[in-house]
Amino acid sequence: QLSEDVERVFENPTDEREGEMEVHEDASSVISPDSELSTTAPSLRFSKTCLKNVFSVILLFIYLLLMAVAVFLVYQTISDFREKLKHPVMSVSYKEVSLYDAPGIAFYPGKAQLLSCKHHYYDHIPPLINPGQPGEIECTTQRINYTDPFTNQTMKYALVVQGPRDVKKKELVFLQFHLNGTDQDFSAIDYLLFSSFQDFINSPEKAEFMKVCESSYSSWKFSGGFRTWVKMSLVKTKEEDGSETVEFKQETSVVNYIEQRTKPRSDQLFFVVFEWKDPFIQTVQDIVTANPWNMIALLCGIFLALFKAADFAKLSVKWMIKIRKRHLKRRSQVMNHIS
Repeated sequence: QLSEDVERVFENPTDEREGEMEVHEDASSVISPDSELSTTAPSLRFSKTCLKNVFSVILLFIYLLLMAVAVFLVYQTISDFREKLKHPVMSVSYKEVSLYDAPGIAFYPGKAQLLSCKHHYYDHIPPLINPGQPGEIECTTQRINYTDPFTNQTMKYALVVQGPRDVKKKELVFLQFHLNGTDQDFSAIDYLLFSSFQDFINSPEKAEFMKVCESSYSSWKFSGGFRTWVKMSLVKTKEEDGSETVEFKQETSVVNYIEQRTKPRSDQLFFVVFEWKDPFIQTVQDIVTANPWNMIALLCGIFLALFKAADFAKLSVKWMIKIRKRHLKRRSQVMNHIS
């Protein structure tokens, strides 16, 4: 609009000439109503020009403010991107499976003896016929001796049992241990879970394999005189270098064992059940939420806005200087005619 007004002034030079003629006539004549009109016309024109200049200055300040906001946005965007790179977000996903890779269950029974081990389905465990007596061992087991990975002096004895696989049929493993006597006030058997029993079988150095498992996995206990029901869930964690670690989460419930043997005995019975909690494998990995392409697009838009604002401010300043020069020139011409 401002540029159109300026062009309109140049396109109508006759108006300026008429104004000059009126000023000339007013200078050579006495005071009249025509002279009052001729003196008010320049004042009106000056007031319009002043308003246009004020409006241009206000626009210039607005665009300078927008430029400052754009610079702040650039700084904030880069800072947020660097923070997101330093602090990735943990992503959790679930994968449903019908069969698990059979885990390995390593027991450390000490003086306790394994009496029976059997796989059951659909959460059905039949009553024990002869509790405390040796029964059927239908599980795949492996006995191994190795040195303690933390002391390298103590020898440890482990009984490794193949865990359940079929999660749809609710496969479980039921084990019974017997301890003839103990010097301690409390009796318990330690155990740990590792991800694959088949890897243990195929390992040429089973002792080293068990040392690595004991140093990598946590160990738990189950007490004598109870039936301990362990429900397992598998958690896989992907590291930054691409490697994958596996750990187990457990939900344990303990049920009291009712002694049905007629004669009082000093021995201790242990019962433990292992079952999968659900068919979902939980995968945890760290992801970076900062997208470099989004940041680049945002920065490009901000820089384009900056250049556009700078260009407009430059043209506004040039236009204001040009209008100011024309106004001073026109004023000097009017004063020359009056003089």
